[in-house]
Amino acid sequence: MPPYELFVGLRYMRAKRRNHFISFISLISTLGIALGIVVLITVLSVMNGFQEELRSRILGVASHVEISAFAGPLEDWREVIRQAQTHPRVQGAAPYIMAQGMLSYDQAVQGAVIRGIEPKEEDTVADIGRHMKRGRLTDLKPGGFGIVLGIELAQALGVRVGDKLTVIAPQGTVTPAGILPRLKQFTVVGIFEVDMNVYDSGLALIHIQDAARLYRMGDAVSGVRLKLADLFAAPEVSRELAAQLPGNLLIRDWTQQNANFFRAIQMEKRVMFVIMFFIVAVAAFNIVSTLVMVVTDKQADIAILRTLGATPASIMKIFIVQGTLIGLIGTVAGVVGGVLLASHIDVVVPAIERLFGVHFLAKDVYYISELPSQVQATDVISIGVVSFLLSLLATLYPSWRAARTHPAEALRYE
Repeated sequence: MPPYELFVGLRYMRAKRRNHFISFISLISTLGIALGIVVLITVLSVMNGFQEELRSRILGVASHVEISAFAGPLEDWREVIRQAQTHPRVQGAAPYIMAQGMLSYDQAVQGAVIRGIEPKEEDTVADIGRHMKRGRLTDLKPGGFGIVLGIELAQALGVRVGDKLTVIAPQGTVTPAGILPRLKQFTVVGIFEVDMNVYDSGLALIHIQDAARLYRMGDAVSGVRLKLADLFAAPEVSRELAAQLPGNLLIRDWTQQNANFFRAIQMEKRVMFVIMFFIVAVAAFNIVSTLVMVVTDKQADIAILRTLGATPASIMKIFIVQGTLIGLIGTVAGVVGGVLLASHIDVVVPAIERLFGVHFLAKDVYYISELPSQVQATDVISIGVVSFLLSLLATLYPSWRAARTHPAEALRYE
C-alpha cells in the first residue's frame, strides 16, 4: 500500500477544483517547464551540431597535424614523411606547398591561397576529392599546369572547366626594367565545393611540381600534412612526433590552428545554456505561486487532515507530491519534445524558411549554411535531472507553509 500522502496528493491533482484559475496556472507552469526544456535541448543540440560540422569540414580540407620548418621551406621532407609514418597513429602523410597568388581571367581578378599538392597522396590526408563537382584531383598532372578551384572562386572569376586563367605569383622576377611579378597560365581542370565559404571562395589547388616551378621552391616544400586514426589524439601525437623527429621542426595540430573557432563555439554553448536555463528556472518557480494558491484554497482540507491526526510532515509531503508531479510531467514532456525537435531540425527549419521566404544562414556570411543538430545523451540527461530538481526545490516553501497551517485558525470561518 502506498502512503496516504501520495494518495491524497494524486487525488488533489485529479480532483476538479472549484477555482479554475489555479488549474490554469498549473497548466501554464507545466507547459513553461516543457517549453524551456525543449528550447534548451534544441539549442545545445544545434551548438553540438555546429561544432561537429565545423570540425569535419575544416579537417576535410585542412589537416590533423602539419610539420614545417621554423624558417623557410622544408628541405628533407621525404625523411620527415618516412619517420612520421612509423608512428602507429599516423594513417597518411602528404607534402604541400602553400603560397599566395592572384588569379586573373578576362577582366576579373581574385586573390587566393595556392596549394600545391600531390593528388594521389592528398586523398590520404584530406577529403577534397570527395567534394569535386567537376573533374578530379588526379587530373592535376605534373607539368600540365592544371588548376582546381573552389566553386565560389570559379564563379567570381567566371571560369569553367577547360578555361585558361593566369596565376600571378607575388614573388618578382628581376629584369632590366625592374622587378616584375611572375605569371603563368593554368587550365581549369576541376571545381570543388566543401560548403565552407573560406575554402570555396579562396582556395586553388595545383600540382606540387607546378607549384615548385612557379614559386621557385626547387625540391623543397612548405611542409608535410598528416592524417591520424583519432583526430582527438592530435595534441598527444604532436608531442610524440616532436620528440621523435630530428631537426628544428615546427609541429602544429588542428586544435592549435583552429583553436579560436572551437573555443568560441564552446563559450557560446555555455552562455546559451545559462541563458536558456533561466527559462526553465522561471517556469519551475511558477510552481511556487501555483502551490501557494492551492494551499490557500485547501486550508479547510488541511485543517481536517490535521484534526484526523496528520502530522505537519505528512501535510508537507502531500503538496510536495503535487508540485513534483507538475515538474515531472513538464520535464518528461520537455525532454521528449526537445529530442524530437532537435532530431528533426533539418526538416523543421527548411519548412519554416519556405513558409516565410527567409534564409537563416546565408552562405556568404556563415561558415555553415545549414542548421546542423547533434543530440547528446549527456546533455539531455543533465537538463532533465536539473530541471526536475529545480521543480522539486520550488515545492518546498509552499509545502512548508501548508505544514504550518493551524486547524483552529483555518476552521474558524468555515
